[in-house]
Amino acid sequence: MSRTLDHSFVVPAYGCSPHLADCLASLAAQTLGGSEIVVSTSTPSEELEALAARFGARYYVHTSRGGIGRDWNAARAQAAGRWVTIAHQDDLYLPEFLASTMRAVEASPDAVLVMTDYVELLGETERSRTVMLRIKRVLLELGFLWRPCISREADKLRLLRFGSPVACPSVTLGPGATDIAFREDLKVDLDWEAWIRLARRPGSFCFVRERLMAHRIHEASETSAGVRDGTRAREDAAMFASLWPAPIAALLARAYACSYRAGGH
Repeated sequence: MSRTLDHSFVVPAYGCSPHLADCLASLAAQTLGGSEIVVSTSTPSEELEALAARFGARYYVHTSRGGIGRDWNAARAQAAGRWVTIAHQDDLYLPEFLASTMRAVEASPDAVLVMTDYVELLGETERSRTVMLRIKRVLLELGFLWRPCISREADKLRLLRFGSPVACPSVTLGPGATDIAFREDLKVDLDWEAWIRLARRPGSFCFVRERLMAHRIHEASETSAGVRDGTRAREDAAMFASLWPAPIAALLARAYACSYRAGGH
């Protein structure tokens, strides 16, 4: 699989997460070798540099602090590979994640985005059948209709019209998405907004239906903070407004806001 060497894992690291070592270990343990690992940070430390070296990762320091969007963009800009996975520092990647992702790339030469299924990690407990995860899987099939890839703009937008079921840390972006930067003025929905722009361009979205990574849920995350301070509800409203007429957008935004008050993420 020659394209493997065209892949990079980039890890935007803020501070030194207690879960970062496990994340890097999971990237280094991929069954398909040949992918570079880059740790990118605006908060350098000897501990972080040593951790990167321990797992054979390239260490990069950028000075432009400006939130999660800037961190993601800075990390992605360091990737040598044409295919890039932005690995979140608290998450874990199963050994077959890269192999399965790159098989999807080989099967769909026009792919611009490949995502996998995932589980949530709460403490040491894996969750795969929560109400929210089930809803997201329904939304995924609403877009994909049980197909491995979709290329029509209408299908890709249908995937995103009722919220974003795409797990950002499971996404691998291809060369057709190189010029899609994450908006640095958004705090929570910057991935959803980027997928909407990408959906309106040529290229396929692919879905690997294997649960190949574990996304950690914790109260210190940007998503949890955005729910608490109302940022997520405001950004959701803007995303729905870009996809629907005003009355429907307002109804969907209200439904999501109510779900957050009820404890949903």
